[in-house]
Amino acid sequence: MTRYVDELAGQFAPHPGSLPRTPVPAPSPRDTGEEVLEEERLFLATATAHPTKLTAMRWLQAGDFAYPLHGALFQCVTALVHRGDPVDPITVLWEAQHRGLLSAGTVPADLISLVSTPVGSPEHWGERILQRAVLAQAHTVALRITAFADDPANTPHQLNTGSRRALADLTAIRTRWHRATTMPAPPSDPLAGRTRTARAGPTPRATAARVLR
Repeated sequence: MTRYVDELAGQFAPHPGSLPRTPVPAPSPRDTGEEVLEEERLFLATATAHPTKLTAMRWLQAGDFAYPLHGALFQCVTALVHRGDPVDPITVLWEAQHRGLLSAGTVPADLISLVSTPVGSPEHWGERILQRAVLAQAHTVALRITAFADDPANTPHQLNTGSRRALADLTAIRTRWHRATTMPAPPSDPLAGRTRTARAGPTPRATAARVLR
């Protein structure tokens, strides 16, 4: 899509672009099925059990969660980690109460249960959450560009400007996805004289990354 937008820009003389006046469609509804609910619950539980892992997971944001409450609880855990406080179900409950989350109808016992059954690793569940967020953002961007293209009141320059703005939002989250699914290069081997920059073998995360490109 970025390539097509660049080709469109090249077909017209340079001109100061303005954003389209087309009403922006609402974001596409997030999938909130049972599988999504379970994955986000497992992430919160494993993040509470292994909070130090979150320091290397800055590619995940609260807005990536399909359930706003889960995103808010993620912020609770990361806030505890940032302050150097102990992280366990009780301290997460205290932080959630301090942020006013319990006033939204959340029962303390349910919240403690939510963050008390870890399975797997935070990185695995975090990547699943981010992958779903990337796909949802791609759908939302497609709806926005389609709306701009279908509005005859938009000039080519407005279509180009609006499309670039929409694609920038998608690029930002895709950058975080690639950061999450690409291993950092190990220290150089003086004998080999080179480093590896990607995972070896067709792992599921690498396969998903290729699909999202």
